[in-house]
This record gives sequence, C-alpha cells and structure tokens, in this order.
Amino acid sequence: MRRKLIIFACSATVLSVSTFSATAWDTPEIYGFGRPPTSSEVTAWNITIMPDGTGLPPGHGTVAKGAAIYSTKCAACHGRTGSEGPFETLVGTQSLAEEINAHEMPKRTIGNTWFSAPVLFDYVRRAMPFNDPGSLTTDELYSLTGWLLYRNGLFNENQTVDAKTLSKVKMPASRIFVEDPRRPWLVR
Repeated sequence: MRRKLIIFACSATVLSVSTFSATAWDTPEIYGFGRPPTSSEVTAWNITIMPDGTGLPPGHGTVAKGAAIYSTKCAACHGRTGSEGPFETLVGTQSLAEEINAHEMPKRTIGNTWFSAPVLFDYVRRAMPFNDPGSLTTDELYSLTGWLLYRNGLFNENQTVDAKTLSKVKMPASRIFVEDPRRPWLVR
C-alpha cells in the first residue's frame, strides 16, 4: 500500500490530507464468518404487508376477542378504551382538520392518521405490545386490529376479521396520502 502525504499551507494554518491508493479500500468478497440465508429463512423473514392487503397471512379473528386481547396486552399503555393514554391515543372520531379548526391540539389516532388497515395490522405485528413485540399470534392480530378499527367506527362489531375484510376497510386518512408514482428501483 502506497501512501502519499500532501500538505497545504494557508496563512498560519497547516492542513494535512492523506490519500491512499485504491487498493487500500478494496474489501473482500466474504469475511470468513456467517453464511448465506436459506430460502426458508428468507421466506420466514419476508413478512411485509402492502397497503392493498397483499401479504396478509391466513387467519381470522373477532372484535370480541380483540377487546379481551386489548385489555390484557394494550390497556396499560393506551388506556382502558384506547382514548386515555398515557401513551398514544388510539381511538378518536374527529379528523385532524376538525381538531385544528376547533383550535385544539390535534390527537393522532388510528382513525385520522393511518391510511391502510393492512398496514396497521403489519405495524402491530412488528412493534406491539411494546414490552414483547412479535408475540401475538396471527389470529390475535386479526382480532386486535378489528377491535381497534371498530373502536374508531371503521369496522362492524359482528364482522369476521381476516385478510379479505381488512383489505376492504376504507380509512378516512387515505384521502390525504399521495402515492409516489416513481418506481424506486428506477430512480437514480
């Protein structure tokens, strides 16, 4: 490895810059540890759910079961009904615009900020409950998501919660989101 030292003098300040040949930054193809993942490992990690419901897993739930799950796993952080806190308020009926027009501090809720019910399901699956993320079963997730949507006036209490019904939910905030027309893999 060849190294050149270049010194620039400006007034009373001396600035030194080191340059290295290109071979100093070459990296090996492999580092000698780890292994490529198997296709079954990649499949298990690939749990992305799209806004249209693509990727929702098989399973189902009910709003009643979701209420029970919420009271045991979520109420400590979000309040008994989802409206109290101490952390994020999940339930509310006013839109953000209505709250701003009423000169209130806007409360972000599921009903006024989430643009897609399947994406809400995906978020809860990955991040909740806070103390044990990823611990809920698929059926528990469907039930809990259905209860949260029901509490926000977006889902029928007696309806089965599954991939088909969740994909059909029209979220009020969806009209304020604009789809990015670019294809990220083509943007340079």
